[in-house]
Amino acid sequence: MSEINFKIDNIPHSANPDESVLQIALREGVDIPHFCHHDDLPTEARCRTCLVEVEGKVVTSCNLKPAEGMDVFTDTPRVKEMRLRNMELLLAGHREDCPKCQKGLHCRVSVLMDRYGVSGIKYKSPKADAHLHKMCQAAEIDPQLCIACNKCVEICEKTGSNFLEMKGKNAQTHAAPTDRTTIDCIYCGQCTVHCPVGAVREQNEIEPVERALDDPDKIVIAQMAPSVRVSIGEEFGMPVGTDSTGQAFTAFRELGFDKVFDVNMGADITTIVEAGELIERIKENKNLPMFTSCCPAWVKHMEFYHPDLLPHLTTSRSPQIHAGAAYKTWWAKKENIDPKNIVVVSFMPCTSKKYEARHRKLNVNDLRPVDYVLTTREWAVLLKKRGINLPELEPSEPDSLGLYSGAAAIYGASGGVMESALRTAYFELTGEELEKVEFEAVRGVEGFKKAEIKIGDRVIKVAVIATAKNMNKIIAEITADKSAYDYVEVMACPGGCIGGGGQPVPTTMEIVKKRTEALYNIDSSMELRKAHLNPVVRDFFDNYVSKLSEEERKSILETHYSHKNRYE
Repeated sequence: MSEINFKIDNIPHSANPDESVLQIALREGVDIPHFCHHDDLPTEARCRTCLVEVEGKVVTSCNLKPAEGMDVFTDTPRVKEMRLRNMELLLAGHREDCPKCQKGLHCRVSVLMDRYGVSGIKYKSPKADAHLHKMCQAAEIDPQLCIACNKCVEICEKTGSNFLEMKGKNAQTHAAPTDRTTIDCIYCGQCTVHCPVGAVREQNEIEPVERALDDPDKIVIAQMAPSVRVSIGEEFGMPVGTDSTGQAFTAFRELGFDKVFDVNMGADITTIVEAGELIERIKENKNLPMFTSCCPAWVKHMEFYHPDLLPHLTTSRSPQIHAGAAYKTWWAKKENIDPKNIVVVSFMPCTSKKYEARHRKLNVNDLRPVDYVLTTREWAVLLKKRGINLPELEPSEPDSLGLYSGAAAIYGASGGVMESALRTAYFELTGEELEKVEFEAVRGVEGFKKAEIKIGDRVIKVAVIATAKNMNKIIAEITADKSAYDYVEVMACPGGCIGGGGQPVPTTMEIVKKRTEALYNIDSSMELRKAHLNPVVRDFFDNYVSKLSEEERKSILETHYSHKNRYE
């Protein structure tokens, strides 16, 4: 395919004829304002802010294909005037009394307004039935800020959830939940990471975290999910896929956290619990295939749509919950600390983890294992509010309970949970340590992967699933043939947690690939690459869990499931 040669603002560029002028401009560092464009979703030219001038005509650059010899101008007086007017109309719903802006937590709309010099128009005709809609403990929709770009609806449909739709007409159009009671939100948050103006967003928990940090009677623990360390840098202008682990640990201390641990340690606990259960089920040929349960959005999908298949979910709790429970029991006892004075804050790439942390069934001794969950985006807001510039920080190490294996680091990538469990299951089944720990067959960002893994004299049939659309495919396969697989990993977000709903905006599949590569690089660079060899986790199991009654052990390590109603 021959390249097209053309100019943007008199500067020569070469491009693939299938690309749009906007895509080329963004790749080449030319700033053309835009809202409704997303590399992974259809181009509809709804917002009309990416205007450029070509041959005396002002057109949208998102659907403009380059032509040989074309001259494109991005800052002519006509373009500037029309673009600014369109942007002011789109952002007219940004209220002067915006609670986020008043508290210094500049929302995405105000950031965009400041960036492009938009004055903002006080909204005079509220959208019909436009009330803030809170979706459980995960996300919320503010119709007054909605610019009807349709991105949230498109991604909800593309991933297979089909929960959102556009309501109203003309200027009253806004995103809202469907009225179909047979469909429920699974809180994956893909709508929030694809909304360009923050009209769909996570439910903010920054203020209670700040109150905890300011309380001298509380011991506040920070724990970071694997994906966050390779995405937080994007919020500070660092290249996509930058590993900011060391700077992140320092940032937590700068914020005032008393202890800096890591969700990855909890992932090593999860690996041991889940691998053990997988081996038991395979030996007994019971409730196979076994599904992973780390993703609360996937669990919600099962509890709402397929309660008959709940026995196939592993009873293992998730990494953040395993870790939080360990802090408030084992660690609290070792340090002679009253667990009631411990506050655990998880930093997650995910919105559904907020929903998970509120489950009373996960409480240990009437305490939540995790008190608050902040997304990657919320953490960036908190850091900027406190004047902490991540790239300028010197790297540091976590406190003692932050030790983790490379197997934990890859939990953030689709296939990572399964690969981690297989590394440990191999040892449990054969009594030998696996020399080559990489299971390439389960890696990659494809939404449906399947493989046969040989462990000793056994062949384990596995599948790795991402998004609700592929959830439905695997369930259809298993309903027809329960012997099709032995072990299935399922995540709600494209590419796994690394493409989660709490990640920086934008998040595209190309960005997800770079973040994923960074996670595997962390794993490959570590000496400790198997969960069962983590000395901190071994101490937890050998010197604490082993001495508990069966009931106490289950209360810390296991969970149960039940049919859920809409919004439950």
